Amino acid sequence: MPYDRSGRYDCDVLVIGAGIVGLSAAYAVTRAAPGTRVAVLEKEQGPALHQTGRNSGVIHSGIYYRPGSLKARYAVRGAAEMVKFCAEYGIAHEVTGKLIVATERTELPRLHALAQRGRENGIPVRELGPAQIAEYEPRIRGLAAIQVATTGVCDYGAVAAQLAESLSTSGAEVRYGAEVTFVDRRPWGVAVRTADGAVVRARVLVNCAGLHCDRVARLAGDDPGVRIVPFRGEYYELTRPELVRGLVYPVPDPAFPFLGVHLTRGIDGGVHVGPNAVPALAREGYAWSVIRPRELAGTLGWPGSWRTARRHWRYGAGELHRSVSKRAFTEAVRRLLPEVTEADLRAAPAGVRAQAVLRDGTLVDDFLIRETPRVIHVLNAPSPAATASLPIGRRVARRALGALETQGALGAQGAQGAQGVR
Repeated sequence: MPYDRSGRYDCDVLVIGAGIVGLSAAYAVTRAAPGTRVAVLEKEQGPALHQTGRNSGVIHSGIYYRPGSLKARYAVRGAAEMVKFCAEYGIAHEVTGKLIVATERTELPRLHALAQRGRENGIPVRELGPAQIAEYEPRIRGLAAIQVATTGVCDYGAVAAQLAESLSTSGAEVRYGAEVTFVDRRPWGVAVRTADGAVVRARVLVNCAGLHCDRVARLAGDDPGVRIVPFRGEYYELTRPELVRGLVYPVPDPAFPFLGVHLTRGIDGGVHVGPNAVPALAREGYAWSVIRPRELAGTLGWPGSWRTARRHWRYGAGELHRSVSKRAFTEAVRRLLPEVTEADLRAAPAGVRAQAVLRDGTLVDDFLIRETPRVIHVLNAPSPAATASLPIGRRVARRALGALETQGALGAQGAQGAQGVR
């Protein structure tokens, strides 16, 4: 790839990926260091068309996450910031609260431990008995529950669109239809080539490619140490949304990083049910019929995939059963909502989660951000990434601005911004 030896650059910071994390990182750079030239490359024709735009829109409280972890810290902070951001820009949102409901006695100790974890994370929780559950959700049945007041819902697609608009207003460039196919890292900086042959030269590269972040890391010459294994989240929609007032979750299994089938009343008044979590046969495999042999071979060729399957085969078998059997899925829902029938469930669009898996089969649970010379890689951004996107974006921006400062490419104002980003 040709490059400009004179030191001229197309931008200072180049972000790959216009999901909510990539856009938040670019936004944070422009806010912390005005005048820094920022560009975002996105392979699709618009922002937030994959993980960001294909979820249930929950603003997570942070109750599930290990105290002190990035997920816990940034979910709590991010939830408050996301509500404020939505209010500032007139984006539809609502702080609804939610119930986490135990339906079996064996779940009661886990429910109590979850309440304690929530308090450690600074989250207001209220423990409920059966009669109190009925006050919040008359049709939900459970032995006990905790009520989490700070959970809400919003339109993350609209949030991402606003971030992209704010970037354009600040002078940054967001380029769509620009799939990165080649990365050339040199002592002077980084150059990337897109599928249409365009070349973009930058001082620092930020990889927020989501479902393709490990592939982009390898293009940059780095070993990510993980492989993205895609899991499809399958949803239904309640045809009788009046059965549920707000958000209702089961007690999660701590051995698996998915929350189980839950009920979520969205900002449009509809109620999503799900997701089921099954392996996807492509990085963007939103249905069983979507198969990309090269991507599937990459998943199957990763030792961690097989070790994960052996470790969680019993849980996975249940998820597969609920994927192919609507009756089985309905039975899972009936644990929380006994009135529901198969006829009450209508198929809704699925999403795909980019789950980073280590070679030993460990599912990476927390955010994973790695930095190499002139490149920052976001290699795992699981739920609550959308909720935590604004503080996570600042964390990534701080590293990008620090890399610019190391190169001596950041002016006094930008260097001050790099120190001030938190």
